[in-house]
Amino acid sequence: MQALWMVLAAFLFATMGVCVKIASAHFNAAELVCYRGLIGMGILWLLARSQKVSLGTAYPGMHAWRSSVGVVSLGAWFYAIAHLPLATAMTLNYMSSVWIAAFLVGGTLLAWRPSAATPRPALQGTLIVTVLAGFVGVVMMLRPSLDQNQAFAGMIGLMSGLSAAFAYMQVVALSRLGEPESRTVFYFALGSAVAGGGALLFTGTSAWPGWQALWLLPIGILAAGGQLCMTRAYASAKTQRGTLVVANLQYSGIVFAALYSVLLFGDVLPPIAWVGMVLIVGSGIAATVLRARAAPGTPAEEH
Repeated sequence: MQALWMVLAAFLFATMGVCVKIASAHFNAAELVCYRGLIGMGILWLLARSQKVSLGTAYPGMHAWRSSVGVVSLGAWFYAIAHLPLATAMTLNYMSSVWIAAFLVGGTLLAWRPSAATPRPALQGTLIVTVLAGFVGVVMMLRPSLDQNQAFAGMIGLMSGLSAAFAYMQVVALSRLGEPESRTVFYFALGSAVAGGGALLFTGTSAWPGWQALWLLPIGILAAGGQLCMTRAYASAKTQRGTLVVANLQYSGIVFAALYSVLLFGDVLPPIAWVGMVLIVGSGIAATVLRARAAPGTPAEEH
């Protein structure tokens, strides 16, 4: 069942991407972030109340930092979805696992202080190959985008995965302090609503499009539903092997996004982009396995 819950979560996140792409024709990224946050706050408040989880926290600064980085990732992702093929934008966001692996390599080397008593740490060849394969995949995916003058959107999409990695590390820290996931996600939704609303002071608001505004509602609902299904999947996984299976099934979201991209939006991705996508998925799965071995019991990544 945990595998089915994760596949359902991936499907909901990919479907949310479809709604974001359609709604982006009528609203800018700041508006989408703000409305997703407002809808998410309502759903998570009801969830926390049903679970009898207090929304009060002893770590407001950590939640503020997690929300700030998460909002940057979310806004960048929504911008990329609006200006890139859906499959490309989704894949770049799922690069967060590869970024985390890159941080592990870089952090190990930065922490080393040359001396006779502390030999140089192992270069972790498998991890390095994983990271390099992921970035080769990025180059292959963005090459067709560069030909279509979408280089800036591609860099923004890549930044969404980078900032998602920073946000994930903060989620890990909050989880180890005993913060319930519903509380952490609620404050992220609150930060999205506040930051998105503040950004509107600079970007302005779009003309109200009428019934097309209804596309905003499923963005918040699908995001909350995907997060709940993901949480249920991890809670149902009783062994480390089961947890790894669940973690890797999150990449089925890229498959759903690719199908949506081709069937709904008529996107045409050249063969080199598909190969790049496969490389990123493979490196993401490898990075997830290596991370789980190094730090078992860490929470799920959000999308």
